[in-house]
Amino acid sequence: MPDTRIDTIADAFVWACSLDVLCAKPGNVSIQTPGHGMTARHFIASAKASRDAIAARGAPVGERIERAVSMSMTAAGCNTNLGIVLLCAPLAHAFENLLCMHFTPTAHDAHVAVRTTLSRLDLADASAAYRAIALANPGGLGEAPSQSVGTAPTVDLLCAMSLARDRDSIARQYASGFVDVLGYGLSRLHTALGYGPVDEPRLLRAVLRTWLGFLSHWPDSHIARKHGIALARKVTRDARAWHTRATLDPIELAAWDTAPKRDGINPGTSADLTVATLFAAACLDPSLLHVRCFQN
Repeated sequence: MPDTRIDTIADAFVWACSLDVLCAKPGNVSIQTPGHGMTARHFIASAKASRDAIAARGAPVGERIERAVSMSMTAAGCNTNLGIVLLCAPLAHAFENLLCMHFTPTAHDAHVAVRTTLSRLDLADASAAYRAIALANPGGLGEAPSQSVGTAPTVDLLCAMSLARDRDSIARQYASGFVDVLGYGLSRLHTALGYGPVDEPRLLRAVLRTWLGFLSHWPDSHIARKHGIALARKVTRDARAWHTRATLDPIELAAWDTAPKRDGINPGTSADLTVATLFAAACLDPSLLHVRCFQN
């Protein structure tokens, strides 16, 4: 694969992670509002530190995950992007194979490629991913009935993720072939972008709409792990009211942002799914990378 195509994957990753914090999403960390003991700089540092691991040419998925998390933890000193890495590593592997075929891939092509990547995951990938999760030590992870990350896995990574699909939206992407990201997510993003040239304000509105779509359709796994499924479902119901609004008032959104951060409620999985969607969108259409939204 030409280096420029590897660069596209790496650039798409940093671009998507940058948009995550440039767009103010209530409850999440952004440039405008820190929270949960973190600032936007932590997230940007993590993205830049882990980009080469995510886009490592020919590397297995598990190796990408473990190296990316290790580099992120070193750069930020805290867990900022475990969910993002778990989602983007198999996507990057799939897009590496797609982009070397010298044609412009479609979302359908991405579906096929990522299913092929997932079908080839093995025990080594699972072991590496488990080590990465243990290193990141995400809050509220808890114990699973089987294949808990506190023990060594005995099955491949796809099987391990499939066991958790009903309680974790990131695991569900592995089990479903990333149908939420490459299906609902890309569709929602493109609808929100509309037609015509994409500039920064339009892109940020589309990011917010995509995030609201994820949060309003599925209870956020991060909230459910830390605070219970009942609260996660309440946040989802609240998000639905916002999702149906024709316009979103920045002042009202800022007010909504205050309460969850005060109570330690972070819809982080919805943000992770949004980042993965942005990453996939930029890999499919690198022209989006010309919308430079974060300079550092």
